[in-house]
Amino acid sequence: MVELTGYGIAVIAFLGLSIVVGTLTVKLVKRSSKRYMVAGKSLPLFFVGTMLAAQSIDGNSSLGNVSLVYQFGFWAGAVIPIGLAICLVLTGAFYGKRLNKMSMLTLPDFYFRRFGNGAEGISGVLMMISFIVLVAGNFAATGFILSTVLQIDFFWAMLIGAIIVLIYTFAGGLFSSAYTDIFQIYLAIGAFWAAFIFFAAGFSGVDFSAILGNAPPAYLGLSGLTDPANGAYVNWAGIAALGLGDIVALDFMERVFAAKDPKTASRGAFWGAGLTLSTVIPTSMMGIVALYYLPNLTDPFTAYPDLALNHMPFAIGAALLMGVLGASMSTANGGLLAISSVMSRNIIQRDIMKRILKRPGMNDKKLLMTTRIFTVPMMIAAFILGYVLPQPGIYLVLAFDIVFAGAWAPLTLGLFWRKANMPAAIASLIIGSAIRLVLFFAIPPDLAGLDTMIPPPISFAIFIGVALATQKKYPGEQRHGVVDYVPPEEDVVNGDDLKGYVTSTGGKVG
Repeated sequence: MVELTGYGIAVIAFLGLSIVVGTLTVKLVKRSSKRYMVAGKSLPLFFVGTMLAAQSIDGNSSLGNVSLVYQFGFWAGAVIPIGLAICLVLTGAFYGKRLNKMSMLTLPDFYFRRFGNGAEGISGVLMMISFIVLVAGNFAATGFILSTVLQIDFFWAMLIGAIIVLIYTFAGGLFSSAYTDIFQIYLAIGAFWAAFIFFAAGFSGVDFSAILGNAPPAYLGLSGLTDPANGAYVNWAGIAALGLGDIVALDFMERVFAAKDPKTASRGAFWGAGLTLSTVIPTSMMGIVALYYLPNLTDPFTAYPDLALNHMPFAIGAALLMGVLGASMSTANGGLLAISSVMSRNIIQRDIMKRILKRPGMNDKKLLMTTRIFTVPMMIAAFILGYVLPQPGIYLVLAFDIVFAGAWAPLTLGLFWRKANMPAAIASLIIGSAIRLVLFFAIPPDLAGLDTMIPPPISFAIFIGVALATQKKYPGEQRHGVVDYVPPEEDVVNGDDLKGYVTSTGGKVG
């Protein structure tokens, strides 16, 4: 039975506000798949920057961060927001403008335009697996908060959060994310800092130096980045997987594509990076605080809600709980939309219907309906994974570890190297991912982390080698006689103007 304390009432009100605001955005979709998936490529800087921060600051990088610090030390958790901020800086500096100019709906669209159907299909499957893992981590974080606050079983707590996210994702697509992120993410950041200041300034009645002194020496030193015995390999692997692998992120790129112009996409990424960096200290230090107040936890994932409920003033604690809920739901919303879009547009429409069955693609209304329908099975898949193996924080690194191994090299070289071609992309995607899978089982525990860092450079080298070896038959500027970057035929059917589509090598269609 639900126990309605003041915290419970605050959380339920917050969930109610989220579902109302998110669902009302259905009016903005206007029965358009483009508006549903990328908000009609119309969003201004404030929305883009806020949404990128919201995808970065989620249940994994807050609740998961605290639990990792509690178990392994400061750097084990801090690498999450640090890695994500690095990714957004790189996106703003190098990737955002180029990708926004291409007016795509999903990231696998790039692999199709540059390398063909095979690369599109493989990359799409890898990204979908990656994001089911990501959404699972955020559903689990939501479950930990709601089960602790409402005193209900973890299963029902997770299910409540997942259904709420499903409802407003189904209704408003990316618009639902844009409008709910505004009050969700800034509340979260403010709550993180309010909680940290409460303990750091001694308002809790305990001197902060005593809290720091209680932590094992290795927890706060640099050994987490320099000593393999203290997790250095794993921590650097986390920074690499998030800093570089997260560039191949469906949810980040949705928001880049949704920006009204390339400059907005770039600036929005820098905005998101700044907000993400601002959370490193307050969220990571909560794990150190939890060591002092909650020294014998059997489940480290309850450290965050336990601190909020029992060791700080009501206003700060309630804001902290609502902040993590909002952050988790925001990322789950973006991830759910992203994998459903890839399934409908790239896998069903282009790979199955057009290439395999040789049938015409879906019109805009059918594509919109199909995308909405697929939010349901995708939610179920992520829910099952998150319930069976609830691991917020770890899931975030794992999600981008998957695409870092094989998909990062084709994206980067496809954007910046004229000789990039289809055989190189296929080889890189398959071999890079296969090596990562083999190393998952083969790497010894004391070398954990190297299994993340070894595959990407091999994938990169394979891409370059294969591209150079096959240039005569597959020159990089051509793909099966079609100039790279010509928009997919369904864009033409749906009335999009070809003029203004810009290639990554500087050419323009029309």
